[in-house]
Amino acid sequence: MMPTALPPGLKIIEDLVSPEEERQLLESIDWAEDESIPTAQQSLKHRRVKHFGYEFRYDNNNVDRDRPLPGGLPDICNTLLAKCLKMGYIKEKPDQLTINQYEPGQGIPPHIDTHSAFEDEIIALSLGAEIVMDFKHPDGHVAGIMLPQRSLLVMSGESRYLWTHGITPRKFDIIQASEVQKVRAVTADIGDLTLNKRRERTSFTFRKVRRSPCNCSYPSVCDSQREDTAPSFPINEREASKLEEKYVHEVYEGIATHFSSTRHSPWPRVVEFLRGLPCGAVVADVGCGNGKYLGVSKDLYTFGCDRSMTLMDICGEKGFQAFVCDALCVPLRSGSCDACISIAVIHHFSTVERRLATLCELVRLLRPGGKALVYVWALEQEFNKQKSKYLKEKRASRVTLEEFSSDAVKETGDNDCQSSLHPKEDVAQFKGRCCNANQLIHAKLPVHTNRTSFGSQDLLVPWHLKDGMKKKAGPAKSQQHLAGSADSHAPSSVFHRYYHVFSEGELELLCKRLDCIKVQASYYDQGNWCVILEKQLRVPCGPLK
Repeated sequence: MMPTALPPGLKIIEDLVSPEEERQLLESIDWAEDESIPTAQQSLKHRRVKHFGYEFRYDNNNVDRDRPLPGGLPDICNTLLAKCLKMGYIKEKPDQLTINQYEPGQGIPPHIDTHSAFEDEIIALSLGAEIVMDFKHPDGHVAGIMLPQRSLLVMSGESRYLWTHGITPRKFDIIQASEVQKVRAVTADIGDLTLNKRRERTSFTFRKVRRSPCNCSYPSVCDSQREDTAPSFPINEREASKLEEKYVHEVYEGIATHFSSTRHSPWPRVVEFLRGLPCGAVVADVGCGNGKYLGVSKDLYTFGCDRSMTLMDICGEKGFQAFVCDALCVPLRSGSCDACISIAVIHHFSTVERRLATLCELVRLLRPGGKALVYVWALEQEFNKQKSKYLKEKRASRVTLEEFSSDAVKETGDNDCQSSLHPKEDVAQFKGRCCNANQLIHAKLPVHTNRTSFGSQDLLVPWHLKDGMKKKAGPAKSQQHLAGSADSHAPSSVFHRYYHVFSEGELELLCKRLDCIKVQASYYDQGNWCVILEKQLRVPCGPLK
């Protein structure tokens, strides 16, 4: 099996120091308290740490540039750093050093060194033992990299700014048996894997303190660029429309080609619904995307619609009947459809009123006795003790939210100002509960960490655009990133889609606000809440007053 490629910008230089130099560096560390040398020294839960030059503050993940530590970096590091400069591993001499000592079983959580705190190149020397360090891309790709004893790790560019790195706390590493002390990514070739017992390891991590804001190509994870740029929870119709335009419509137009390439397998229960319709039934797929349900049954007359022009072009290339429109206003006669489907659409509307209006428009299209199938993403990604496919794919279930602003309102399951209906309240009660505009105006939408449980009902979900999958043409605004500017040269463009994930019972309650339908079925399907609606005979359709 071919070894997995290293993350872009990552280099490992083997045997940078000799065994004698390694011994001298290790012996130079005085872990005993010594008040005459006021370096920052801490004993953290997972390791011992010592700082030189500047103290790295774990309370805010940054350094105090105005309070350098006396003494600077140890003199014994001068020869090492001069060598790194001469060999071109770094461009500037570091002025901050963190020494970590790891006992077997200890580690460090996955993290990205704060962009605003340090310059591009970060180097780390592994002394005393080898270790497997885990790197993870935001799209979920993971690479376990062997760092040999006395090797130098160099992180720059994408590996420094975009990938998290960390050390899993364990006493054994799984490594390649044939190449124990060689640089490589650990692969899944089970025929060449073995356990390697960990030993005490000490790392010297050198950084250059940044004096100006970071202007890297990764604004979605850059604290310098994302400050005060996160959208707030919408408090009126105009704000809701603007939010959806930027974080739904423009995003899907920008990712359409890549999105379509990932949407090719129809969900079985949606297929079951469609194939259960009578022969010749007229079916509208509202929010059809790339049209993966338009060709499910040749016995139906099926057409679709979507806001994305590019996705409609893709449908046309497949020979499907589809047109551009908004789900809030479908240009079809009332009662013209025998059935409608809305799969993963309504959760993109940012207020309860707009979600209700979308359902009303869907039902308007149905003839009396017609049926609609609606799917929305569920807050509960673990249901009846079973994890959804979304969580299983990356074996992750921790809630990890990245807030844009320190004063943002934390949106959790207990936050009464989320845009969701509780099972035992009506719309008027909901509006009364969440009518405090002063509370909502500062509620920043959090960014969800992919393949983890949801910690908020209203959030932004990242989409990492695969290289070569950008739109061939179109307005520049369709390439917007969270920081508000396009970066077509970034190795991995990140877009953020708005979602409102539905809690149990919420979709069914919303449907019952319409006086012309009967909820025929309600169920959970692989991380989604789903309902089948039937339009009642001779009953005018509209929201209950």
